[in-house]
Amino acid sequence: MPALIECVPNFSEGRDPEVIRRIADRLDSVEGATLLHVDAGKATNRTVMTVAGSPDAVVEAAFRGIAAAADLIDMRQHSGAHPRMGATDVCPLVPIAGIGMRETADLARRLAERVGRELRIPVYAYEAAQPDPRRKNLSVIRAGEYEGLEEKMKQGAWTPDFGPTAFNAKSGATAIGARDFLVAFNVNLNSTSTRRANAIAFDVREAGRPKRDGHPLTGKVVTDAAGQPVLIPGTLKAVKAIGWYIPEYGIAQVSMNLVDLSVTPLHLAFDEVCRAAEARGVRVTGSELVGLVPLAALLDAGRHYLRKQQRSLGVAEPELIKIAIRSLGLDELAPFNPDERIIEYRLRDTGLARLVEMTVRGFTDETASESVAPGGGSVAAAVGALGAALGTMVANLSSHKRGWDERWEEFSRWAVQGQAIKDELLRLVDEDTRAFERVMAALGMPKGTAEEKSARSAALAAANLGALQVPWQVMQTAYRSFALLREMAEQGNPASASDAGVGALCTRAAVRGAWLNVRTNAAGIKNKAAIEEVLHDGAELEAAAAREEAVILGIVEQKFG
Repeated sequence: MPALIECVPNFSEGRDPEVIRRIADRLDSVEGATLLHVDAGKATNRTVMTVAGSPDAVVEAAFRGIAAAADLIDMRQHSGAHPRMGATDVCPLVPIAGIGMRETADLARRLAERVGRELRIPVYAYEAAQPDPRRKNLSVIRAGEYEGLEEKMKQGAWTPDFGPTAFNAKSGATAIGARDFLVAFNVNLNSTSTRRANAIAFDVREAGRPKRDGHPLTGKVVTDAAGQPVLIPGTLKAVKAIGWYIPEYGIAQVSMNLVDLSVTPLHLAFDEVCRAAEARGVRVTGSELVGLVPLAALLDAGRHYLRKQQRSLGVAEPELIKIAIRSLGLDELAPFNPDERIIEYRLRDTGLARLVEMTVRGFTDETASESVAPGGGSVAAAVGALGAALGTMVANLSSHKRGWDERWEEFSRWAVQGQAIKDELLRLVDEDTRAFERVMAALGMPKGTAEEKSARSAALAAANLGALQVPWQVMQTAYRSFALLREMAEQGNPASASDAGVGALCTRAAVRGAWLNVRTNAAGIKNKAAIEEVLHDGAELEAAAAREEAVILGIVEQKFG
């Protein structure tokens, strides 16, 4: 997979649509970098934009966005609810795929040096881009905000890492860094009180609140030997939070940054704010995500709320996302469109004609056309996906069967396995056609010179091997459905035994159909030693599939009496 990073610059303008548009246009002006999302807030007077793509392209796009903000935003005129110290307040780079944090931090420092040198903006490195542990934390760097920046920069401990050491009154300063994926998540309250929202935020955020002598609100703050406040930690690790009032919505919110979803996932943060709010007589009414969110965060949330209801977790991805949206109240303030807000969905290549996105009629008509693809390989994978889907259906129905409440987890585990098999086979539906297209592309390569012949031969050998590997994957993946289908035929809802039987028929057809494709594609591979093991194991797997089908159909026949 090619290297891919994300950049999430936060600009200190959320009210002037023309300024926001011009900055967004500059961010979106680099080939290889795509502007994914623009989230403007009037009360915060701040806009969060998200751009992703190849590392060099994203770094160039970020520089152009920072330059545009320096031209268009005057910090001397700025006010807003969110802490800030510059026109481009913060600009994090985030590794997504094919690149590590160290390389991403190097890119951040390269960007910071260029911003300081060419735009004459003081820059502080933060998180992974900052070698000094005392200056890694963004909130520490931004303490005092824009209004206190001039005096802060005069202190030797706060000399900028890059750029001029003199205060830039118009642009302020910018923090540029590298970090893991951060989710900005606001929880809505049925209150207009900033004080109560802040109290809830202090209850949950990792830093907690200062310890006081006597009264928890008015007592003297307890300090340590160094004169620093002693803090009472909050309940959520890897969470930063504050409370504020949003006039455009007429509500107070607990605004959180979830800096490590593996420590505190979205659903845990939401549930804990609900608990803390209720303890203070406040009710949570919903939430909002700022910017994009990883797919896994919503899938985990969907499973979490299904688990709380003791319902099967083995439902399809779109259903898990719907459950997460409803449970978290993500659409309370504005519609939440997964295609626009989930980062993996935004980055997927929508230009590809995906067979699995077709209707059943469309797929069948496409197969029946004069084109040789999709062919038997794609159809075998599709039939296998239907077999796995039937087994999953029986598992889900069994988990909800009246009188079987204590068995919901047992059937849920089987349904989750079935969903995974189904999804992999659906991926292989399109992959089989792409493998065929790679063979055709190799055959179409020029073969005039010796060098061209050699390149064509190598490409064709690789393409032919890939064309064999795809149906071999279909065989192995589809075969895994037999364990699910046998269990459902024996232990599942008796009323659905025939569905398990049909699933077994589909799975056997998928394995045998893919085996035919393996043998067909093997004919085009000159190096037979490279595929000897596949041909041996494939023959055994095809025979084993016939035995599994017979066993399952026998169980189903017994159910009929």
